[in-house]
Amino acid sequence: MPKDWYEWHDLYNTEPTLQQRLEIVREYIAYSLNASPDGAIRIVSVCAGDGRDLLGTLKNHPRINDVYARLVELNPQLVERGRATIESLGLTKQIEFINGDATLATNYVGAVPADIAIACGVLGHVAEKIELNRLINNLSFLSKRGAFFIWTRGHSDGISYSDNVRKTLGASGFEEVNFKLTAIGNMAVGIHRYLGENLPQPKEQQLFVFSGVPSKAR
Repeated sequence: MPKDWYEWHDLYNTEPTLQQRLEIVREYIAYSLNASPDGAIRIVSVCAGDGRDLLGTLKNHPRINDVYARLVELNPQLVERGRATIESLGLTKQIEFINGDATLATNYVGAVPADIAIACGVLGHVAEKIELNRLINNLSFLSKRGAFFIWTRGHSDGISYSDNVRKTLGASGFEEVNFKLTAIGNMAVGIHRYLGENLPQPKEQQLFVFSGVPSKAR
C-alpha cells in the first residue's frame, strides 16, 4: 500500500477504477467550463494532488485561456509535479499552485469566490458527519452564486457514502447537476451547482479537518 500521497497518486497509472474516476471528473470539469459565462473563469482545487484532473482537462479545452486557478496541496513533490505541468502548458501567469494546508481559509484569499470548486479525493477523509457538514457549509466562502462544485466519494462494505454527501449538499443550497459511479460502483463522482449567496468571509478559518492516510485512501 502507498506510504505517502505522492506514491498514492502513481496508482493512477495502473488502477482502472482511479482512471475511471479521473475520466468522469474531467468530464464534469469540461462541462463546467463549457457552461460558464464568457470571460474569466475562476477555479479553486482543494487538496489538489498534482492537479491532473484540472490540468489534464485544460490541455485540450477551448477555454484554456479564460481560466485563472489556484490549486492547494500540502505534499511538496505533488506540487512540484503540478507546477511542471503548468509550465509545460504555458499557464504560469494564469494558474498558481500553493504548497500549503488546504484546510485553511487563508490559502484561498484572493482566489475566491470561484466559478468552479473542486474537492476530489477529499470527502472520504472528512468521514465524521460533523466535519462533512463543516466543509460543505464553508463552500459558501469558496463559491460564488451559480458556481459548480465537483466532488468524489468512495463506497465500501456495501455502504453508499455518496448518498449522505448528496443529501447534505441538497440541504445546503446545492442543486445536483449530474452523478455517476465507476464501472464496479465503488467510487462516485458528483457535480452540483451552488444556488446560495457567497460569504465574503469564511464561517471558520479552518474549513475542515483532513484525517486520512494514503494506505486507507479511496
